[in-house]
Amino acid sequence: MNTPHTAPRRPLSTLEPGGEFIPRHIGPSVAEQAQMLAALGFDSMESFINSVVPAGIRSGAPLALNPPRSEAQTLAELRQIAAKNKIFRSFLGMGYSDTHTPTVILRNVLENPAWYTAYTPYQPEISQGRLEALLNFQTMIMGLTGMEIANASLLDEATAAAEAMTLCRRVSKAKGKTFFVSQDCHPQTIDVVRTRAAPFGLEVVVGHHQSDLDALDCFGVLLQYPASSGEIHDYAETIAKAHGKGALAVVAADLLALTLLKPPGEFDADVVVGSAQRFGVPLGYGGPHAAFFATRDRFKRDMPGRLVGVSVDAKGNKALRLALQTREQHIRREKATSNICTAQALLAIMASLYACYHGPRGLTAIAERVHGFTVTLAEGIKKLGYELTTSAFFDTFTVKTGAQTAALHAAARDHQMNLRAASADTIGIALDETTTRAEVEALWAVFAKAGAAAPDFAALEPSAPGRIPANLARTSAFLTHPVFNTYHSETEMLRYLRFLADRDLALDRCMIPLGSCTMKLNATTEMIPITWPEFANLHPFAPSDQAQGYAELFAALEKMLVACTGYDAVSLQPNAGSQGEYAGMMAIRAYHANRGEGGRNVCLIPASAHGTNPATAQMAGMQVVVVACDQNGNVDLNDFKAKAEKHSANLAAIMITYPSTHGVFEETVRDICDVIHAHGGQVYIDGANMNALVGLCQPGQFGGDVSHLNLHKTFCIPHGGGGPGVGPIGVKAHLAPFLPGHCIGFDNHLSTGAVAAAPWGSAGILPISWVYITLMGGEGLKQATEVAILNANYIAHRLAPHYPILYTGVNGRVAHECIIDLRALKDRSGVTVDDVAKRLIDFGFHAPTMSFPVPGTLMIEPTESEPKSELDRFCDAMIRIREEIHAIESGHMPGADNPLKNAPHTALELAGEWGHPYSREQAVFPVESLRTVKYFSPVGRVDNVYGDRHLVCACPPVSAYEDHSDDAGA
Repeated sequence: MNTPHTAPRRPLSTLEPGGEFIPRHIGPSVAEQAQMLAALGFDSMESFINSVVPAGIRSGAPLALNPPRSEAQTLAELRQIAAKNKIFRSFLGMGYSDTHTPTVILRNVLENPAWYTAYTPYQPEISQGRLEALLNFQTMIMGLTGMEIANASLLDEATAAAEAMTLCRRVSKAKGKTFFVSQDCHPQTIDVVRTRAAPFGLEVVVGHHQSDLDALDCFGVLLQYPASSGEIHDYAETIAKAHGKGALAVVAADLLALTLLKPPGEFDADVVVGSAQRFGVPLGYGGPHAAFFATRDRFKRDMPGRLVGVSVDAKGNKALRLALQTREQHIRREKATSNICTAQALLAIMASLYACYHGPRGLTAIAERVHGFTVTLAEGIKKLGYELTTSAFFDTFTVKTGAQTAALHAAARDHQMNLRAASADTIGIALDETTTRAEVEALWAVFAKAGAAAPDFAALEPSAPGRIPANLARTSAFLTHPVFNTYHSETEMLRYLRFLADRDLALDRCMIPLGSCTMKLNATTEMIPITWPEFANLHPFAPSDQAQGYAELFAALEKMLVACTGYDAVSLQPNAGSQGEYAGMMAIRAYHANRGEGGRNVCLIPASAHGTNPATAQMAGMQVVVVACDQNGNVDLNDFKAKAEKHSANLAAIMITYPSTHGVFEETVRDICDVIHAHGGQVYIDGANMNALVGLCQPGQFGGDVSHLNLHKTFCIPHGGGGPGVGPIGVKAHLAPFLPGHCIGFDNHLSTGAVAAAPWGSAGILPISWVYITLMGGEGLKQATEVAILNANYIAHRLAPHYPILYTGVNGRVAHECIIDLRALKDRSGVTVDDVAKRLIDFGFHAPTMSFPVPGTLMIEPTESEPKSELDRFCDAMIRIREEIHAIESGHMPGADNPLKNAPHTALELAGEWGHPYSREQAVFPVESLRTVKYFSPVGRVDNVYGDRHLVCACPPVSAYEDHSDDAGA
């Protein structure tokens, strides 16, 4: 074999640095690749890829990227880029605050692959650790907000507010189509709400909550608490007015302030949203940060996002799970309440652990210190002769500065401090947990007029009265559960974190073969830069001249993604794949409207599409028309052409995934694109499977007009237990003017508005993808794609004699994933996909994707990062499971009492009597290698039905963990 990546390498000592990372990222060695190719009947990678990928879409030239760099070179270059960022102290507020991340959480969660490589907890038995941490988050939010139920996080405060608006629209009794937003909400929140409202035909009215609400017929009201200016308003009367109109009240609240302020639930708010960023999560130039969403219990089925609930396992023991899954878009599709299919799990976990570490007393002490410094600063500025325009406040106030405004900003910059330009003649100042006495004195020095002396801190501090109104001071207890009152020493917290991590199964333990989710290696070198202060400690609204390093990183990454995709422009703002989909469809919508064809509102979507596609299309104001798939899983061309012709006058777009959701390179993709363009529509190619294309094909060159990219899949940003993610979009030149804008930082008159709170979305994790692409270069990325396809076909080859492979391409090959069909086995043995998934836990594996895109199947994606030994270990497990199914089919094992129906088996089950017709050894050591390394599920099979019928979404009292075996079957 003489293809570039299978040729023997010279000794590393004779090579210039660069390229060494490629074989560290790609799992199978050159020799192992040759073995797998031979097993498939090929003598070279080139001939194999030619049999899989249609020639008509192949790229003729290599990727226009720099050659691969070494890890040392890459980090050194990124250090130089990072150094161009200036870390000033930002007293800007606006929903972002500097914070101290407890180092025990920094090292053992944010920097720990046991936490950041985990997948969404759809398999609850192997996710009990992160589920507990997320349940803690929900409990924390409910306690601080005074609401009845909270979800497990959303993407950011602004999108959470937009989600609240759509919830109000669904459940409000008011008939109007107006959503009222207080003018004192954060400007980025107003921006995102306006973007989201437009496709629904909703009117957003921004005004004063006291004077402008009376005449409106609205279905919802959004208020900021404390306000963006810092003012603490008493909203009780405003909310009563809203309820009198049949409208619902949404309050965007500050979590730290709620330790001292009356919670919104106590003045009758219907929804409370906000950001948990200031609970130990770095600024990261805007993200990723966990938003929260809390509401009334009666709205739980309309609430967006994930919800962790308490259930029981097969033995009646308490167990956690994701609850009420029928709310999610992958079930409801175009009838979904939201297109959100993710969360900010890792960041929500950090915030919940921050609350556990500090406890209610510690959080209150932090809040009192911040408030005390703020009051002292405000009093001192008043003594310097300035007028405060804020009377009641927590950590933020506004100063009337008149003609001195520009000079004060300049003086602050000279002291490496940023102040908020609240208006042309006022300045806003927001303090935070990290504020010091020296910084207060430095701020006084900035405001001191010529010849004036700064106040005496020691004399002023004790005399400054608090600025929280007595009627809005918090009197209710919060965070009373033991989990928030136990782990206050580092020893206790360290052991709690280890306890939680040991209950989970993440990529640091085994392959996670999830189809459509791409759980590849998140290399340490890629992860290291995200905690560098130059990236982690910048406020998203800091002046652009302080973020030149980020600007250089963004420009380079956009250029890299353009090279990989064949598009002409990229927006990095969308902070999740769902938001990338939305931004892409909004760009198409705006493009048609700008050309005078706003009536184009029909979106064709294949029946096999991921549920976010139809949900996104309807959120973008489009009518979804489903296109059938043929018996091979491909788009039914006859049905497609008929529907394109029928809706030609109003055709806006088609949304397709390529390779298809069934894991096949469809031969007709160019024809599909040509038909859509001939009817005046645009082609949206979902980038979920881009990891099967990079270096081989470019969607922007074979017919796509826009694609979103899951950087947390193809480009190595880790899943973090269900988030963070980044979902930028690439577009052809004609759509570039319609990319997302932002009210702060960049805007243009054709943009669709902001889709995320921060101008650059989750900027803090973009270095991961920059590092990955730099390390791999064009050569390495192409190799990664080829090996991903090889690994999937090798698994399909090994499993084909034991399980039917549901879909293949014209040459009998799959793309980067394969689907095995268990439906006939269920008919013969009663064994379901759930049984196989749970039995895989006993073998130490996370299950593949279950029943998607076809019910009764498993979709397997091995990625390029897994070595042949791990692929074989997985195949051996699946073959052994097939033997156990055969024992049931042949009558040698009972249909109701067998290793599959009883899986997973816990360590606790090994003690005491054993009444099963199979041995303990078969239960927990089904293959010999498990005797050396064994993962035990901490709970047995979780009862989903019980959990939904007895919904509990907060930390249960300690008594609830006592024996509940009597109600296990309730």
